[in-house]
This record gives sequence, structure tokens and C-alpha cells, in this order.
Amino acid sequence: MSSLALLEMALEYMEGNLSNDIKTDDVAKACYCSKSTLEKLFKSMNNMTVHDYLLRRRVVTGARILWENPNISILDVALTVGYSSNEAFGRAFKQVWNCKPSEFRKEKRYTELFPRLYAPIGQGDDYMTTRRQVDISELYDLIQERRQCYCVCCDIKNMIGLNEISYKAGDLGILETIKRMQDASESEDIIFRIGGDEFAILTQSEEVAYAQEIAKRILSHNGETYDVDGQQVPLNLYASVTKLNGKSIKYHELFSQLHKTIEENK
Repeated sequence: MSSLALLEMALEYMEGNLSNDIKTDDVAKACYCSKSTLEKLFKSMNNMTVHDYLLRRRVVTGARILWENPNISILDVALTVGYSSNEAFGRAFKQVWNCKPSEFRKEKRYTELFPRLYAPIGQGDDYMTTRRQVDISELYDLIQERRQCYCVCCDIKNMIGLNEISYKAGDLGILETIKRMQDASESEDIIFRIGGDEFAILTQSEEVAYAQEIAKRILSHNGETYDVDGQQVPLNLYASVTKLNGKSIKYHELFSQLHKTIEENK
């Protein structure tokens, strides 16, 4: 089995078992490989362990349920995404969102913080040089409806430097990025992740000035700091605007367009 085929099988298995208390050993067994082989491949491609991926996908799925169902209990959400208690879910939730589930429900506007990953297609086994593919298909219908609207694309400057401080600094930098994007946009604008440190805002407007103003607000906070265990870490972002113009938008073309906009404006 090729490396990418193994990666794809592992991702499919994990996504299908987010409600179950599976471990890395279970994923490896389902993929007919050793735990060490799976971990090495997954870490090389995605810069995280299998455990970290499962934790993030469960918690982000739970956050979506919390946001979409205000009357459902937190325990029911915890059970739905594979946790046996409020306490276990709360600890995992805090690692990803830096707040309690109850605080998230009161204060947060949902964003696709950690979308599903896909193995790259058509790249042979050169997985070390490929861009991670994320799933934004749940937004596709909305994107089609807003295909004449503008997007604001954002990228973190020097994400490597943040991760060199600590992975926690990188994770909190991502949350701070989302916060700045939320503060700069309106409630009907949708924020989603398109890469490791790359995000987009799908606005509700066909006016370029609307999107440009959002980008301006985001950039006005460059140089401001966020707290990482008492250390004040500065965060700087790129922000650029593109239009989704077209009668129909193919999924892969949309993904490429958003990344191209970011690269051209660095």
C-alpha cells in the first residue's frame, strides 16, 4: 500500500469513528499497519500526531453541535463526540478553543477551526512536499449562493516562529487570528480555515469596499500581542480580497483561488 493510500485510509477511518473512543492503535489496526509506521507518516504529512488530530476533530465537531443546538446539554454533546463525561470533554475543549464549552456557547460565533483533512491526490508518494487539503464542502452550497460576493483571505506571518516558541503559542495564535477576523466582520460573514495558518471570510456583500474595510480592520491590529503563559507574543497577519465571480464554482478551483490570493499578496 502506498503512503498516500495509507494516509487516506487512516483519515477515512478516523472521520467515521469520531463518536467512538478510538486510539492510535485502533487506527493502525484498521489500516493493517504498525502504530509506528502510521505515526511517522501522519506526523510527517500533518505536523501532528494521530491523537492530536482525533482530539481536534472531536472537539470542533462538538463545538459545531453546541453552536447549532442551543438546547442540547453539554454532556449529550460530549457523548456524541466520544467523551464519557463533561470533565473529559471540557479538558479537551479547553485545549483546542482555550475556553470552556459553556463559555463557547455564550460568546463564540462558530468557525470551521479544524476542518477534516484529506490525503493529497495525484502526487504519488511525495507527501512531504504537498499542501494539506482540507474539507470545506459543507460550505459549498452557501459559497454557490454567494458566488458574486467577496472573500477576505488571511494568513499568519511567521507561523514557524510562533511554533518555535511552543506549539501552544501557535495554537493560541490561530485562535487570536480568528478573533480578529470575527471582530472585523459581521455576523452573516462566514469564517473558515483553508490551510494550517490560512483562513478566509466569505462575506455577505458584493461590494468590494465592504471586504476591503474588513481587511483594513484586521491589519490595523498587526503588532498587537496575545498572552502565552504570561509571555506577550506579537501577531501579524496578511489580509487580501478576492471575488468569487462566476456562474458556478468548482470546489478545487475555489480552494486554489483562495490560496493564490494569499500568495500573491504576501
